[in-house]
Amino acid sequence: MPSRTPDAVAGPAWVPPAGKPPLSSRMMRATWRGLPAKRHEAGWEPGLVVPAADGSPLITDHYFPRTEGDFPTLLVRSPYGRGLPWSPQYGLLFAEQGFHVVLQSCRGTGGSGGAFDLWRNEVADGRAAISWLREQPWFDGTLGTVGPSYLGYVQWALALDPPPELKAMVVQVGLHDPFALFYADGALRLENALAVGAGMTYQHQGMSPFLRATLRLQRGLRAVTTAQPLRGAYKSVLGDELPWLDDVMTHPDAEGAYWAGASLADSAERLRVPTALITGWHDALADQTFEQYDRLRQAGCETALLVGPWTHTSALQRGWPEVFAESLAWLRAHLCADPSGLRPTGVRVHIGGENTWRDLDNWPPALAATSWYPAPGGHLTEQTPTDSAPLTTFRYDPADPTPSIGGPLLSRTAGPRDNSSLEARDDVLTFTGPPLTEPMDILGQVSARLSISTDTGYADVFTRLCDVDAQGRSVNVCDGLGRLRTTGHTPSQVSVPMSSTAHRFAAGHRIRWQISGGAHPRYARNTGTGESPVDATTFTPVHITVHTDSALMLPFSSGLA
Repeated sequence: MPSRTPDAVAGPAWVPPAGKPPLSSRMMRATWRGLPAKRHEAGWEPGLVVPAADGSPLITDHYFPRTEGDFPTLLVRSPYGRGLPWSPQYGLLFAEQGFHVVLQSCRGTGGSGGAFDLWRNEVADGRAAISWLREQPWFDGTLGTVGPSYLGYVQWALALDPPPELKAMVVQVGLHDPFALFYADGALRLENALAVGAGMTYQHQGMSPFLRATLRLQRGLRAVTTAQPLRGAYKSVLGDELPWLDDVMTHPDAEGAYWAGASLADSAERLRVPTALITGWHDALADQTFEQYDRLRQAGCETALLVGPWTHTSALQRGWPEVFAESLAWLRAHLCADPSGLRPTGVRVHIGGENTWRDLDNWPPALAATSWYPAPGGHLTEQTPTDSAPLTTFRYDPADPTPSIGGPLLSRTAGPRDNSSLEARDDVLTFTGPPLTEPMDILGQVSARLSISTDTGYADVFTRLCDVDAQGRSVNVCDGLGRLRTTGHTPSQVSVPMSSTAHRFAAGHRIRWQISGGAHPRYARNTGTGESPVDATTFTPVHITVHTDSALMLPFSSGLA
């Protein structure tokens, strides 16, 4: 659809309403520092009713520059309400920079009609929003989308069959595959599931109900995650029964009918809409961002990638100045023909361990991978083993599950943490390399190839890369979990993706490989019997033996400039 001309508009000219954005939004806006100066005063037109395809009312707020002239439009669809922080972060800030912003509550949330059903209505409801936009006198035919988390999912839903008006997308810490949010190799990401339950149920009701629910979840987390059986235990902290959460927790098979159509990975494989992707190294959805970046690159779609030192939530808090600047530059370049804010390279990543940023042409850079092997005495070596002999054994007891510390979570405990207390446990193995004589940079996908035998036949293996400083402090860099079946004393091999990283191990630091039987409550406990943890009431301890031909694979360059 071409830009609208005056002759193409029927009826009287649009007269901007006099309303100002909510006082709470303006007050929050006043507390932010490091943002671009505003270009326009912002207006607000709240409570518009947009009909969904089935007639359900989708409640929508319209923010706009209080300046004469045509401006492009941003569509922001959210299940988290239209109040704080969404109103100032997306409505007010982008209107001040010269955009109409349509902030819409997904069905069944924020006053919109119908029932919320995780992911199933977003394609049709997004198209209905576009149909409504085309009838608005202020819509000039140029459209972009922006938003984080589930607000990224609705963007990918629109991109399955992108309308001709869509000229740019910015997906921040975004979701495209709900199954991968809730499961890793068939293991339930329990803490994620509960956090999403709290967010989807309470955030659209306002900041106070959401904060109270979050506090209840924090206080009751141990009781809920150790309940036997696990099914329905969440009601003690989340209140009502949530049928969609019950469904999620009882469908661990990605190929099952329940998950059919949930993943929107295909939308990136044929997309031609310029798309910027933003994530953090400890974002619970970082891997989904890297997957979509790779798909967009293979499709020949114009794309950019920003990866900061952030978790899923801190990207929108302490990382917001960088995230907003990146988003604004991309939208101006593709909606306003102003590329002045774009980077000269397509990729910018934060380098952990030295706290610097690095611009790259692509991700990941072409680096050779090196293998590190566990050795007797807790050593980590580059010397290739000559056999697959048993090396060491530990006992994982689901009655006293190995705890999770830090990493890519949705909760406030996410991120890099001191692992000393974790590594002091008998059920956690560590293999540590010698002090480095020069810096070593790890950039790209980290993975483990584990050779494991067990005495019960059922086990999970959690594997983590840590940076150990000169004082012996061990801090997590990246990690992953794999599920395996074993037969007798014969080891089984399992490859475990450990996410990606950009991290410098300084001279004098040591590389540490940490191995355990789980990370609870990040992941539900392995029962040791093969029974689902959702319904199990009996748990069996398992002895897990690591064999010498296990390997940690690191994409590295020594002292990369």
